[in-house]
Formats: sequence, structure tokens, C-alpha cells
Amino acid sequence: MITLILASELTKRVVVTLSGDAVAQVRDTVFDARAGRISGFTLSGRGLLAGPLKKSLPFSGVHAIGPSAVMIPSEAVVEESDVVVGAGEADRGQVIGAPVLTDHGTAMGTVLDVVIETGTSGRVIGFEMASNENPDHRKRKAFVPRGETLAVSGRALVVPAHARRFIADDLPSFGAQVEAFRAHTAQPYTDPTVSAEGGRP
Repeated sequence: MITLILASELTKRVVVTLSGDAVAQVRDTVFDARAGRISGFTLSGRGLLAGPLKKSLPFSGVHAIGPSAVMIPSEAVVEESDVVVGAGEADRGQVIGAPVLTDHGTAMGTVLDVVIETGTSGRVIGFEMASNENPDHRKRKAFVPRGETLAVSGRALVVPAHARRFIADDLPSFGAQVEAFRAHTAQPYTDPTVSAEGGRP
């Protein structure tokens, strides 16, 4: 079972070396939207009065994203800020609010947060979005998996049309939906709205 986390939950998470030294905390998560994974993290000092650091943590230097901390081998993996910020095609602030479209052109909603697989991959698994399909504003949050290749068109994020079949209402149930989506995607996909002759029924 995969373990997932929202990018927003990583903010202020402590960065700890394998020897147990807390060296910083996460200020923001930087993404390479086209690669569909984390580029790294900008950092701040620890404590209420600590400000931003002129250092960043490239994801290549991350040992693991755990439930309570971001683990690194040692402080030597921390780099200048431009190493991470310059590498990302889009940071979290630019992703949030972006429209989500299917590859058939259907608008599904707008991004509220980014869902990341914990551990060592740093993969973007999907998105928490404000769904266009639920008229009840109190229940508009939904989680949709992304395709193997994350398409970016302008500011829109494009997911496969059949991802709509694997939407979850909450993060705990989203892991199972992602696994089902992956299993389904591994099989040849036939659009049920297209007849055997190639036309729409």
C-alpha cells in the first residue's frame, strides 16, 4: 500500500540528518510539473522567529520523506537556493489554482493541493482539486490521479479521461484508487464512448 501526503503538509516539516541533527525546516515545496516530481525544498530556520535560509534541499539529496520529518544523509547535501528554485518548472504556488482538464478537453476542477508519494520517489501521484462535478460546495474536494506522463498545457494540468473513474473523496482512500488506476492503466485502454467502428455511439 502506498503512503501519500499533501504538499501543504510538508511546510514547516523538520529536516533531519541520519545522525539525528535537525538542520532546518521546509519552507516550500518546489515541483518540476513536466517531470511530475519534486525538484526539492526551499528552507527556513527552525523556531518561530527563524526566517528563510539562502539554502535549499534538492530532492536528489533527500534520503526519505517520512511521516514526521524529511530525512537527509547529512547537511552536506544542502545547496544554494537557485539550485532548486531554478530547476523547477513550476512551484507549488503556481500549481495551486491551475485548472485540471482531461485529455478529451473536459474541465474537472482546479488544483487545491498536490499529492506526493512518501519514501524516496518524490513522485506527484495526483491532485486534490475543487471539483466542478459536485454542486454541493461543502463536498467539492476530490482527489484525482495523474497519468504516467503529466501533460502541461499553458497553466492547465491534463490527466487521462479515464482518471475520472478513480476519483476519491479523501486522502486515506485515494491510495487504493491510485493502485487501481495504475493496474487499469497497465492494461490496454478502450474508451467506452467509442464504438468498434471508431465512431461515437
